[in-house]
Amino acid sequence: MILPAIALGWNSAGSIARMTRSSLLEVMQADYIDTARAKGLRKQAVILGHALKNSMLPVITMMALQFSGMLSGAVITESIFAIPGIGRLATTAIQNRDMPVLQGTVLFTTVLVIAGNLIADLLYSVLDPRIRKEA
Repeated sequence: MILPAIALGWNSAGSIARMTRSSLLEVMQADYIDTARAKGLRKQAVILGHALKNSMLPVITMMALQFSGMLSGAVITESIFAIPGIGRLATTAIQNRDMPVLQGTVLFTTVLVIAGNLIADLLYSVLDPRIRKEA
């Protein structure tokens, strides 16, 4: 299972790492980071407690957008590595012209994409208090 996981996640890992780095470098220039350093916090505490939390918003957006791409890539990965999964089920349904199964797989992957976007939106409100709904 390691090789299919690497094949599926390799493309996304580089762009996520690049986005995390650039977003973190941008956040490290903010005034509240200087304030946290002036309070005497260690560098690791400043990065993990303040900077990383605020720099994750664009990264989460990009991960939510790449989630649907990973689902489509899973079809190819499951076919190549002969892994039973939703992608292979869809491929078999197309070959056998089994429309109800194909519709079920499309509906299931659509629900997964919608759930992924919902989770990303909920994470926004957890990470950024400005986004939370006021009571």
